[in-house]
Amino acid sequence: FCNQHQATMLPWKMLIVALFCCCIEAGATQHRANALFPAASSIKRGVTAAVNPTFISSISDAHLLFEILMSGIQFESSGAFSVTDAELASLQKTRNLDFICEEIIPKKLTDILRLISGLSDHTGYLHQHDFECTVLTLVYTAHQMVSSATEYQRDVWAESFVSLYKSIKKDLTLRN
Repeated sequence: FCNQHQATMLPWKMLIVALFCCCIEAGATQHRANALFPAASSIKRGVTAAVNPTFISSISDAHLLFEILMSGIQFESSGAFSVTDAELASLQKTRNLDFICEEIIPKKLTDILRLISGLSDHTGYLHQHDFECTVLTLVYTAHQMVSSATEYQRDVWAESFVSLYKSIKKDLTLRN
């Protein structure tokens, strides 16, 4: 009876251990993702459930993002984001991009440097949301680099730009 009872319990024990390991892995993955863009974690917990913090969900969304970036965008010193083309700016999807650019991507240089540090420590490829936010942060740093008042500020933003570019390149290289 004892051997039969142990044999019956073994699959249950293995299942519990496997579930526990999956929960730990899922928690670690979620923690790493939230560590890159802390503002996104509060959105995922329901602070702003009406907005999806991921912009691209299809190839047409990728084309739309490219079109928006090529038509022109502005980052104001207040942190406000705007699309210069009125027709593109009026799209619901663009309002989602506004939210991502205003609320999720880091604007302070210290936060961007923290992101760069997190990206350099990151193993494997980025989740879609993290990749998108990294690209948008790269766009923001390019804007800041161009609009910097002093050469020193331009150099600091340029270094951040290059570091973000290298992180994106590393991620894309891992995928190929």
